[in-house]
Amino acid sequence: MRRFTAPLFGLLVLAIAVTAHATPTWTEGKHYAPVAPAQRTNVPAGKVEVMEVFSYACPACAQFNPIAQRLKKSLPANAQMAYLPASFNPAEDWPVFQRAYFAAQALGVAERTHDGMFDAVWKGGELAVSDPNTHRLKNPLPSIEDVARYYARVAGVKPETFVSTANSFAVDVRMKSADDYVRAARVDSTPTIIVNGKYRVKAESLASYDELIELVNFLVAKESKPS
Repeated sequence: MRRFTAPLFGLLVLAIAVTAHATPTWTEGKHYAPVAPAQRTNVPAGKVEVMEVFSYACPACAQFNPIAQRLKKSLPANAQMAYLPASFNPAEDWPVFQRAYFAAQALGVAERTHDGMFDAVWKGGELAVSDPNTHRLKNPLPSIEDVARYYARVAGVKPETFVSTANSFAVDVRMKSADDYVRAARVDSTPTIIVNGKYRVKAESLASYDELIELVNFLVAKESKPS
C-alpha cells in the first residue's frame, strides 16, 4: 500500500489544475470502482456516507484537506462527510495518528481539531514526522503522549485522559475495523474517497478538483435514488 509521494502528488496537482470544458460522463471502472462486497457505513439511516481515507502524517492528505472541506460544503443535505484514518505506513507514524484520531473521536473533539492536526504536523511542526530542512524522518517519531499534549493545549483534554482513551480496548477495536475496511475497499493510497461504502473514486482519472467534487455528488445522487 502507498500514499502519494510529493513528486507524484505534484504531478497529480498539475493534472487536476486543468478545468474540463465539457460535462464529463462518469464511467464505472474508469472514474470510480465498485467496492465488493459493499462496506458498512457509519452515518445515520437515510444518509449517504462520503468517506475520506486519510492520515495526518500523509503530505498529500494535508494538501487535499482544503479540497475535502470544499467537498463537504458541496454535499446535499442527505449526505454526510466522514473520515477514516489509515495505518498502512507505520514507518511514518501512521498507526499513532490513527490511534489519536479515534481517541479524539471518542472524546468528542475530533471534528473541531481535524484541521489543526494537519497544521501541527505540516506547518507548526509540533507533531512533525520529518525534519523540514533535511526531509528525513524524525527519530523518535511523535508518540501518543506527544499527541496528548497537543490535544490538552487545543481541546482542553487532560493528557492522562487522552492517553488512557487512546490505549483502550474500544480504540483497539476501531483501529482493527479501520484496517479491515481499508483492505476490503482496496485502498492503496491516500487520500481516497469512498461513497456509501460502495464506490471508490479513482482520482488519477480526473482532470480537476471540480471534477472530483462533481463525481462524488454524482455518486451521492446515484445512492439517493430509490432502489
